[in-house]
Amino acid sequence: MTHVFETERLVVRDWQPADAPRMLDMYSRDEVVRFLGSVPTPMTSLQMACDRVERAWMRNAEERAAGSPCGWWAVEVRDTGVVAGTVALVQVGGAREPDAPVEVAWALHPDSQGHGYATEAARAVVDRAHAAGIAELLALTDPANTASQAVCRRLGLALRGSSEEFYGKPLLVWVSRTAPIR
Repeated sequence: MTHVFETERLVVRDWQPADAPRMLDMYSRDEVVRFLGSVPTPMTSLQMACDRVERAWMRNAEERAAGSPCGWWAVEVRDTGVVAGTVALVQVGGAREPDAPVEVAWALHPDSQGHGYATEAARAVVDRAHAAGIAELLALTDPANTASQAVCRRLGLALRGSSEEFYGKPLLVWVSRTAPIR
């Protein structure tokens, strides 16, 4: 199992095949996927989750081999070993272009929301990105996603405005500072 980094309460690591049932439980819920992507699509089978775990693992390995700080990781609660959700540092829309904007993103299982895990994991990802030389980092939130907007505020991100540029639907565009957030 590849541990990418740790925080006080969390272990951020690659998704593993054994995590597929938890991933399915999380991403099959409308309350989790309703704000994700241009067309929110719940997972409907364990095979879908297994395929997503495999794609994430392969993509993370490619990113590491290229020296990139990017990835799509499981967020595990250190004390319990439960996967709370996902945190990601990705080029917007999955682009692999040198000048493509980079996004910090997160999603948590409903039983892991309200504990500060999204803020804690996202703060570490923002610091990781800035330490790797990424000067500008975006967070994109649906206008109705007040919980993620609160995370953005706790991270000290500045609201740039609204745009349909990234996923073909109106999203609030939040921008990081150019230095690690403390």
